[in-house]
Amino acid sequence: MGIWWHVSLDALWLVNGVVFFVLLFATGQWMRLVPLHWDVFPNAISVAIQYASLEWPLENGWVNYNGLQLIAYFVTVFIAAPLAVITGLRTFPTGLRINRFPISVPAARKLHFYVMVWFVAFTFVHLVLVFATGALNNLNHMYAGRNDDNWVGFWIFAVSMVVAIVGWIAVTPFTIRFLASLSGKVTR
Repeated sequence: MGIWWHVSLDALWLVNGVVFFVLLFATGQWMRLVPLHWDVFPNAISVAIQYASLEWPLENGWVNYNGLQLIAYFVTVFIAAPLAVITGLRTFPTGLRINRFPISVPAARKLHFYVMVWFVAFTFVHLVLVFATGALNNLNHMYAGRNDDNWVGFWIFAVSMVVAIVGWIAVTPFTIRFLASLSGKVTR
């Protein structure tokens, strides 16, 4: 059942990713996520020091990302996401596995796990910084496509979190029942 949920959610994630990539390249926004100059690396170090000292950088994310954001988004979108797909397909059951991929199944599983760790760490740090550096403005950027401090982005975010939590709660009994039926203890 766990694999079924994983694959089902991955299919939704993959469709979302394909739409994201199409829009990213169709609109030219890919240039916002790709480091085009070497100065992004010293800038990223400077920004990391600013974040560590709790002095937030003054860049406007609506216009451009700072060096640390740029590197993090680039790694997430162009390295981690494709690696998640490739290593996930490599570790699939034999009938769907990519057998010509030049990495062993155990190595693909390990790499898939590290990619998941990257996504969890990225998401955690991203959420902390979104809320610490101006939640209303940042949520409007991400959820409402607006550059202001009104509550539209927050409410869209809140509704999306409620939908996710309700979905999680709704599928939990099915998962528990399935696991119980595997062990011979069918609960009704």
